Amino acid sequence: MTSRAVKAARRPAAAGRIEGLVVAAHGRHYLVAPGGDTRMLVQCFPRGKKSEVAVGDRVTYEPSSADQGVIVEIGQRRNLLYRSDQYKSKLFAANLDQLLIVLATEPHFSEDLLGRALVAAEANVLTPLIVLNKTDLQAALPATRARLAPYRALGYDVLELSIKTDPDAARDLLGARLTGHATLLLGQSGMGKSTLVNLLVPDAEVATREISTALNSGRHTTTFTRLYSLPSGGALIDSPGFQEFGLHHLTEGRLERAFPEFRPLLGQCRFYNCHHLHEPGCAILQARDDGRIGHGRHALYAQLVHEASQIVR
Repeated sequence: MTSRAVKAARRPAAAGRIEGLVVAAHGRHYLVAPGGDTRMLVQCFPRGKKSEVAVGDRVTYEPSSADQGVIVEIGQRRNLLYRSDQYKSKLFAANLDQLLIVLATEPHFSEDLLGRALVAAEANVLTPLIVLNKTDLQAALPATRARLAPYRALGYDVLELSIKTDPDAARDLLGARLTGHATLLLGQSGMGKSTLVNLLVPDAEVATREISTALNSGRHTTTFTRLYSLPSGGALIDSPGFQEFGLHHLTEGRLERAFPEFRPLLGQCRFYNCHHLHEPGCAILQARDDGRIGHGRHALYAQLVHEASQIVR
């Protein structure tokens, strides 16, 4: 948890109300740490069906019993990361500093999901970190590095490590980047995300069991978003279900600015309202055609613009 989050969480609330930090979410069940102290957890429910609460939110709640309460107010957010399609949205977390995307040499990772995660990070002004795990699998390493080379060329950090064969080096490398920051962790199945959490948070498995019990009245819950306080300071937020990443909520203007290779060229098109799809005199299309912008990256942009234009009738 960031120092800013701690200070905000400890502001005095109105009489009878308590401020805290949301550390876990499953459906409309939330665990709140009063005053940001994650050793104390209160199960809370939002007041009103339309209230959407995210892990990382600073909230005010009214106690209804010793270990339960009702969330009556959500504090001002610095950002809110979520995925959406034309039908629904799914919150990831709020008040983030970084987005950590876990990939592996094997199994084969989705470049589409990687691209969408990077767009979401750019659109929310988050620092994206790409972690390439399982570098000990030498046979697959050259091809994986080749796939990630275009992202390195765009300036994205790619941290290579092998949690299984050299956990100490992995811990040192990541710890230096995570200390003092609120970081959301995303990764497809098989990439080593759970192993990474257990490496960085010594009591993660114990904490997960406790949170699961508190969230679901003793029934085992395997898919919920949860925040772990890091021993060196900062927070790691683990979110499940990273198999899709719709960005239907992003406007065309936010999308074009979320591609760093587009930004120097914006405003140079022949038409001021250019969509960068098929218009004549488009600086983005010219850069794609002469190799300054990758065809795959532009195809992702075009797909996201198409998805954002879909309207449910």
